[in-house]
Amino acid sequence: MSDDTAASDAALVRRVEAGDEAALALLYDRYANLVYSVAFRVLRDKPAAEEVLQDIFYQLWRTADRFDPARGSLPGWLLVAARNRAISRLRRQNPPADDPARLEVALPFNLESAVAQRQAMTKVQSSMQQLPPEQRQALEMAYFEGMTHSEIAARTGEPLGTVKSRLRAAVETLRRVLNP
Repeated sequence: MSDDTAASDAALVRRVEAGDEAALALLYDRYANLVYSVAFRVLRDKPAAEEVLQDIFYQLWRTADRFDPARGSLPGWLLVAARNRAISRLRRQNPPADDPARLEVALPFNLESAVAQRQAMTKVQSSMQQLPPEQRQALEMAYFEGMTHSEIAARTGEPLGTVKSRLRAAVETLRRVLNP
């Protein structure tokens, strides 16, 4: 993300904090597609993903003061919130035995435009395709299906330690590729 976009996001968040609905609308226009796509990828349900999208921007409206641009980018903050909200929604439907990995990969892209979003998604998809099949499968189960390590081990028939090692290796590989 460019410094100008980050500064613009921070300024808009401060305006939202002050109750400026127009600033919230600008941020919604900028990031709604990205937030929706993450929620849909996890939930695989359009109405549920739309609800998560609305929840995330309502949360931003209520808690804009909690965003700290020194700790990370706004798109990253929104995406983590959307992913976590979607996984929580899945868990309410099927409570897990334990928690999934809390590993994150930050994308250093300017996500302001649809073109940049497509480029980022293409880079992520390409990077995922380069992972060994076992790592890619484990990563998709954990991050896109919201499965716990134990659930992945049960579904694949692999030992829990193997699943954890694969996830750790996959995330580290993606982190190196996406954050050069």
